[in-house]
Amino acid sequence: MTLEEKLSLIKQVGEEIVTEEDLKELLKSDEQLIAYDGFEPSGQMHIAQGILRTININKMTKAGIKFKMWVADWHALTNNKLGGDLNKIKTVGKYFIEVWKACGMDLENVEFHWASDMVKNPDYWQLVINVGRTNKLARFIRTAEFMGREESAEKLTAAQIIYPCMQIADIFMLGAKITQLGMDQRKVNMLAREIGPQLGYWKPVVVSHHMLMSLATPPKSDSDKTSRMIELKMSKSNPEYAVFMTDTTEYIKRKINKAWAPEGVIEENPVLEYCKYIIFPILDDPTSYKLQATSFDINRPAKWGGPMKITSYDELIKKYAAKEIHPQDLKNTVAALLDKLVEPVRKHFEENEVAKKLLETVQSYKVTR
Repeated sequence: MTLEEKLSLIKQVGEEIVTEEDLKELLKSDEQLIAYDGFEPSGQMHIAQGILRTININKMTKAGIKFKMWVADWHALTNNKLGGDLNKIKTVGKYFIEVWKACGMDLENVEFHWASDMVKNPDYWQLVINVGRTNKLARFIRTAEFMGREESAEKLTAAQIIYPCMQIADIFMLGAKITQLGMDQRKVNMLAREIGPQLGYWKPVVVSHHMLMSLATPPKSDSDKTSRMIELKMSKSNPEYAVFMTDTTEYIKRKINKAWAPEGVIEENPVLEYCKYIIFPILDDPTSYKLQATSFDINRPAKWGGPMKITSYDELIKKYAAKEIHPQDLKNTVAALLDKLVEPVRKHFEENEVAKKLLETVQSYKVTR
């Protein structure tokens, strides 16, 4: 694969890359590049974590990059996920891995690492402390969005203050030259670029993927846009806002039918976002996810225009903006395709006894923010 081909794949993942020149230099080297993403196990997995994550990682590994998935169980503990019960958090972490297996994630080029193993290393804690010594407290507090929070210092616990120091230390302990996380974690990753050279490490390249919106009505105020961006992360406590990886056919239809999608409106339309970031990337490259090739077919009676085959996302938004596609026809098509996408995962958790038991256990937990 040429340098340009690799860059093209990574650009499909990164809504923002800091910096593209740094990334090019890494790709030109003979070094085996390591990218990482971290996740807090905290409840059932929605499609942004399952399908979108699988698509992005498979594109990165196709570009020749090895991936380290960081099971941030201790981070979830500091963030009081699942009431701070570490055993529950670890169980959810195992469930997450089972979901990705069923999705067809390229596990030959993905390693899972657990924070609960790393914390046994005293060198890790020395690095955490050294990271914390580089800046005033206020600088770390400004990164609180990455925890899915927009809170003042008075509302954060002392444990949550440690979190960004741990996350920055993770990057260097894992040997990750590339951080591949959501736009919500941009601030902490940019801080890592500052701190790395100060402590004798590198400036990690930050490849930030798009954060899917929730299915709810968008906020009226521009000041609430960031809140909506992180709403999907919080949707475990309000499952009507997102499609989850083991949702039934009926549940998917109900959620999509209730989603905000006014006729002719493109901006902030979550149903169209699902098309842009999940459905069409898979239709364009069926190897990116565990699904046989299919197509975006709008099936409707002749009196409403008859069947319509859409070949690209650009074509879809043009026809939707022109009101050639009714919201209900869009929703019916998207619900049917999403159902096909989660079907292999549902089947895995129905037929595999280990996976089935994990899901039942996770479903019994009360999810807390």
